[in-house]
Amino acid sequence: MRRAKAQGSPRPNPPADIRPMGPDDYDGKAWVHYLSWQETYQGMLDAAYLEGRSLERCQEMARRWPERCLVAETEGQIVGFAAYGPCGDEDLPGCGEVFALYVLRAYQGRGIGRALMDACMKELGGVRAVALWVLSDNERAIRFYERCGFFADGARKTVRLGTEKEESRMRFDCMADR
Repeated sequence: MRRAKAQGSPRPNPPADIRPMGPDDYDGKAWVHYLSWQETYQGMLDAAYLEGRSLERCQEMARRWPERCLVAETEGQIVGFAAYGPCGDEDLPGCGEVFALYVLRAYQGRGIGRALMDACMKELGGVRAVALWVLSDNERAIRFYERCGFFADGARKTVRLGTEKEESRMRFDCMADR
């Protein structure tokens, strides 16, 4: 049976300040988005595709879609972000989705990713489930999501990220214990 809240105990002192992204955070969020892709997907995605992703494109995305985006700030620097909202998958009506969750490599392992996930889950409160999509060969991310209580639900899709890549859907059933 799936637990109705993210597994693990809360930390007494948050590893970072988690808050909604504001206009002053756009450039910091964009930098995390850009650098995290370079750090995370090297060797998983086509090198030419990664080289074609620009900081300017990430800045444009931050300004275009500021809603439902949380940032993690520590020591005056944005070091992570997460984006969430209603799930777009037709077979999961009434569910939420975590669209993105990234933490700079230098800040991973400090509980910041978990704090961002917990904040997304709180913001999505009241949904019956929360879904996310992850590259099927991104084992590190899959293990992280499993530690947060997500499980692979069998759904898969092909996306084009330079070359065709497979994504797997993971889900957290919020209402499992009710």
